[in-house]
Amino acid sequence: MKKILLILSIGLIANFSNATGTKDWEHKNISKAVFALEVVDRVPQNIISEVDTDTNKIYFYTNLRNLTNQKLKHRWIFNNKNMAEVEFNPKSDRWRVYSSKNLWRGWTGVWRVEVVDENDIVILTKSFIYNKKIN
Repeated sequence: MKKILLILSIGLIANFSNATGTKDWEHKNISKAVFALEVVDRVPQNIISEVDTDTNKIYFYTNLRNLTNQKLKHRWIFNNKNMAEVEFNPKSDRWRVYSSKNLWRGWTGVWRVEVVDENDIVILTKSFIYNKKIN
């Protein structure tokens, strides 16, 4: 009986985690993808989803899995315009990489970064909001 209660409890916790948005990452080749205000020793710091115009540089960090020797890139897009592309070639099965973008105060709105493979196929997209600072 205790075993059945334990299994039911674990199932309820798993379902609650899924319902609250804390379920495990679902991408098979990217275990983490975040925007941050800095990266220290290949670890993102001050993770964000929204910043204001006091911020003039942002980083996009990805932890890649099983993409060794493929040509990948981060494509920075604003207003459906390609603003920058940063290419990289993972050298091992686990490869932490980041790119950065300097932001101008007039570029407010929704930004996105696409992780693109060597066939120009988007394998992941993440977005952040760049807001005008309210005084």
